[in-house]
Amino acid sequence: MSIDTSKVATSNSSAAVASKPGRAGVVANWADERLGLATAMKKNLRKVFPDHWSFMLGEIALWSFVVLLLSGVFLTLWFNPSMGEIHYEGSYDQLRGVAMSESMASTLDISFDVRGGLLMRQMHHWAAMLFIASMMIHLMRVFFTGAHRKPREMNWVIGCLLLILGTLEGFTGYSLPDDLLSGTGVRAADGFMKSIPVVGTYLSFFLFGGEFPGEAIIPRLYIIHVLLIPGLLLALIAAHMLLLVYHKHTQWPGPGRTEQNVVGFPMLPVYAAKAGGFFFIVFGVCALMGGLLTINPVWKYGPYDPTKVTAGSQPDWYMGWPDGALRIMPGWESEFWGTTWSWNVFLPIIVLPGLLFTIVLLLPFLEAWITGDKREHHLLQRPRNAPTRTALMVALMTFYGLMWAAGGNDIIAIKLHLSINQITYFMRAAVFIGPVIAFIITRRWCISLQRQDNEKLLHGYETGVIMRSPEGGYSERHLPLDTDAAYTLTARDRDEAYSLEGPAPVDPNGIPAPKRRGSGLRAKLATLWYADNVQKPTAAELEDAHHHDEHEHEVQHELEGVVADGHQFDGHHAVEGETLRDEHREH
Repeated sequence: MSIDTSKVATSNSSAAVASKPGRAGVVANWADERLGLATAMKKNLRKVFPDHWSFMLGEIALWSFVVLLLSGVFLTLWFNPSMGEIHYEGSYDQLRGVAMSESMASTLDISFDVRGGLLMRQMHHWAAMLFIASMMIHLMRVFFTGAHRKPREMNWVIGCLLLILGTLEGFTGYSLPDDLLSGTGVRAADGFMKSIPVVGTYLSFFLFGGEFPGEAIIPRLYIIHVLLIPGLLLALIAAHMLLLVYHKHTQWPGPGRTEQNVVGFPMLPVYAAKAGGFFFIVFGVCALMGGLLTINPVWKYGPYDPTKVTAGSQPDWYMGWPDGALRIMPGWESEFWGTTWSWNVFLPIIVLPGLLFTIVLLLPFLEAWITGDKREHHLLQRPRNAPTRTALMVALMTFYGLMWAAGGNDIIAIKLHLSINQITYFMRAAVFIGPVIAFIITRRWCISLQRQDNEKLLHGYETGVIMRSPEGGYSERHLPLDTDAAYTLTARDRDEAYSLEGPAPVDPNGIPAPKRRGSGLRAKLATLWYADNVQKPTAAELEDAHHHDEHEHEVQHELEGVVADGHQFDGHHAVEGETLRDEHREH
């Protein structure tokens, strides 16, 4: 019998070797021998990522940033960042012959004369809105679920820096067209800088190259917008992704999921395909909004003219809350050594945003200090299982929302036919009282949900079937939770607050160490942090509840096959063959 030796292996190696590698294989092998890419990428390309809808919020921010880069490159080819004055002679008849800057004229040319220019302009603007909104919601999701805890504190800091840089990038971007609205915003920024005591006027002169508006502000904002901040954003996004891969992705608790593993899909081919498809969804949504929804119609505003400023000017939504703080701030001013200190501008625009940003930046470190928790956390928490943390973020959200609403106090007064003074006075009180009320309600709500979870674990879930006892009492039939649901509800640690109890630490000579400064405050804050929290049932409580349920199920099992018409024990139950509907109709 002859043997076809062409199909016999020529090597005893377990690795498959192509007898005639293709051109792509030759190129890949050549690159790998010189760069070592295969060894470096092999592990990372098979890295597992968990799958949950809430994780896509960060992806929306990433892909909208990619849309910003692509559309921004297109706009850069035609935009002229110059403040040189010309007379517009383009396609838009209503502004033809009007004096304006070259920046404004090039924006109009992109909108009306460049093929696809208006679509790209509006895609760019909508993608910027989406980028900042998705970052903000992603940041809240991370905090609500406890994904900011050790070892991801630095990733939280990077996320906060990305948010503030994205906000500044948006401001510099919509200031470039030099239209009436953006010029009003730049003029306001000049006033904000000048409100800084002592150094404010120097900062304004440095940025504008002299008195406002000067000849340099648009070119300088352009360099900041297309070079400086995008470079920082790219570097921070790269660092954010590298830390994400290094620390491994967080995941929701469930069967088979622990602090030591990750359950999900590998990077290739599953996750890469899903992420790629999601990019096209984000791109498509931005394209639809850019093509169908008008945003920043600079041709309606006209070129910047300080004599034509309107009280109806509104910044982009992410700049609305500082504007609201400015509107409701009392007109406080002081005179020191021949200088005027404008507290009514300096406090709401310079101090408040910096203070709020610093608080948000330090939240993971403050929580770790209060709770004394030094463990690594890779499993997420349900917001209800951290009532104080959840209530704190809701309070911050309420403060932000009220400030944001105050930024439209004039619009609210016009549309609702209210007094703008009454709205202003109401907002001044609401920004202090509202967050406190939101904190209390949210915290009690979370604790109530914790109690509900414990009831489900101990007694099962409500079936809607009402049973009547021989004594005439009514009760609802409960069925035990399935194993997966019970595991998810119990997959959380018990709260262990930092306390001052226990022996004080001593040195090798037996001398007690001095009490640390702030330890008493820390203990009190830890007590308040975990106050009224409902802990998950103990094993003994679960066992007792299950024994009780088993007895009930045995009793109910004896009643199976009996028509449950509600009259089993009062002599009025349905006879054989009679329907429940007929029984109820008779009574």
